[in-house]
Amino acid sequence: MRMMRFRELAGCVALVAAMALAWPSTPAAAAAKQFTFSATANERLARKLNIPIYFTVPSSTWAPLAGPFNTTDILLDFKHPEALKTGSDAGLRLVVTPRSGMAARLAKSGIFETGDLLLTFRAEWGGAGAYPNVQMGISHTGLAYIKDGKLRNLDNPLNEEYLGRGMSADLTSEHYRTLNFIHVIRPRGLTDAERANILAWATRLNSSAKRVYPSQIKFNDDYNAPKYKSGRPVEFVKHLGQIALGQNPAGTLDLYCSEFAWSLLALRGCDPTKTGEQFKGSRVPSCVKAPMKPLDAAGNSITSTGRSASVGLADGPLTVIDGLKIPVADRKALLESVFVENPAGLKKMSEGHRKVAQDMQPKFETLKDYDLGVSGGNAIQRLRARLIRSAFNIAVPDNYSPTSYLLNTLLPPDNVNRTMDYVATIVIE
Repeated sequence: MRMMRFRELAGCVALVAAMALAWPSTPAAAAAKQFTFSATANERLARKLNIPIYFTVPSSTWAPLAGPFNTTDILLDFKHPEALKTGSDAGLRLVVTPRSGMAARLAKSGIFETGDLLLTFRAEWGGAGAYPNVQMGISHTGLAYIKDGKLRNLDNPLNEEYLGRGMSADLTSEHYRTLNFIHVIRPRGLTDAERANILAWATRLNSSAKRVYPSQIKFNDDYNAPKYKSGRPVEFVKHLGQIALGQNPAGTLDLYCSEFAWSLLALRGCDPTKTGEQFKGSRVPSCVKAPMKPLDAAGNSITSTGRSASVGLADGPLTVIDGLKIPVADRKALLESVFVENPAGLKKMSEGHRKVAQDMQPKFETLKDYDLGVSGGNAIQRLRARLIRSAFNIAVPDNYSPTSYLLNTLLPPDNVNRTMDYVATIVIE
């Protein structure tokens, strides 16, 4: 179990009292609700979450949701205290839910859908050091699907730690049982047919998990070696489809968590009941489509206003901070804080998490120079930042880390590379 959590870190990284003080007891019957803002609740939630502002996102990232929603859960628009002071809108949508029975309530609410992505969010990582800060507290990716009245999860590793006893996949596994926060991200424009396909693929992989894992599908713990290669056919997606179809392809497919989710979404245009023969051919089936362009190490969305600008794997805090309505000096100080070592914060992380964070800390000095140069630096700093960006992107392959799905939502709504929206953050009591 410790080893698996260490692997999760490599890339796939209690509000009861506050709620009791902010609201009366929740009625047993579901009520029609919308997400609303409460100043009193916001103050108490800010103390409970205790996250830096760059762990939140602007409202431009938010998916349009058509309420009201029938739920007993508490729905909140949370604004970070620093955003309230400056007139910025950085915050989170919160769905505050008791752990018991949450899979059924979340499915019934109408807020979440098949095809949504579940990002493990570790608020305690906030301010713990450069690595956890740049990851925005995100350590793992799962895929959500609704079946038999429950919101279910499908994750790699396909084992009991992530899928639960009997592979129930209803957010009751050890991994989900020990979480307090889950970000939910939605691929844009999914059709009913595509959601039905995702449900069918997820059902097949869940039902065959004990048979195919780890003999046909394994967990890849090298997050710097994605299967995706720019300009090359996505043979690994075809391989996953063949495994799900029971075609028993040669070789073993090793995927890390966010790569597994990317591959499942790439199958959204393929109906497993009709396209099986296409997966037996020599080519990748034409129904396979990339759900999101894998990210460079560093993008150009800070300096480019074009509709094809990109965001990079290391650009999360930089992008959030750059969008805040704060003076240049304050922005510089906040960017510098991202890279400050915090021994007390590191103690909140697991042993494996701490080791990776400490090993990588010296490597972030160059990224710090880049962030400071690209965001309001002088001419020499900006030139140096451009050179650093080029070197980053040569050295680091295009990738789809767990954080990349949230990073994609930071692009402007009309950006051609924007394929994801932020739905909400599930807060588990």
